[in-house]
Amino acid sequence: MNALKQVTFAAGMALAPIDAGGAEPSDWRAFADERAVIRIADAIDRAVDAQDWKLARSYFADRVTADFSSLSGQPAANIASDDLIGAWAGNLKGSKTSLHLRTNHQVVLEADAATVRSNGYAWNRMEGNGDPLWEVWGTYEHHLTRSAAGWKVDGFTFRMTHERGNPWVKTTPGQRHCGPVTQQLPSIGE
Repeated sequence: MNALKQVTFAAGMALAPIDAGGAEPSDWRAFADERAVIRIADAIDRAVDAQDWKLARSYFADRVTADFSSLSGQPAANIASDDLIGAWAGNLKGSKTSLHLRTNHQVVLEADAATVRSNGYAWNRMEGNGDPLWEVWGTYEHHLTRSAAGWKVDGFTFRMTHERGNPWVKTTPGQRHCGPVTQQLPSIGE
């Protein structure tokens, strides 16, 4: 490691909180692993919001234990990751958009396994039946396993703490646009 990288790393470690509620990196690899698993959790949100399903799928192992029971009422299940991504793609498409935000990451590393816990907020927007917004707050837990292909999510839980807005937006899949979309923008002062 060159001198500039060593100084930068040392300064970052010196400024890091003594106890951030997660694993305290004791070496460069632990620090790199912690950053990698947090980046994956965040990147899933960006891929979903961009409706880039191939990219979203790339962060998951072949199977995932998914638990969205607090949101959907359905029990947790171990499913093919293709099915999870397919369900998201079937709901969030075309006329329905989303924004996911995550913060306060806590990471626990154990050899080739990691758990990332974070607070999250998401909204879905879709015109067509009253209030176009539905919002949800809660906590996320991603479980990841390291393999030859790198870190992959094999467990994903969302625990809802609060929601508001139009439940129709939550439960109604977006519609594909059949032709060019034009939008009339209001004039200044409208």
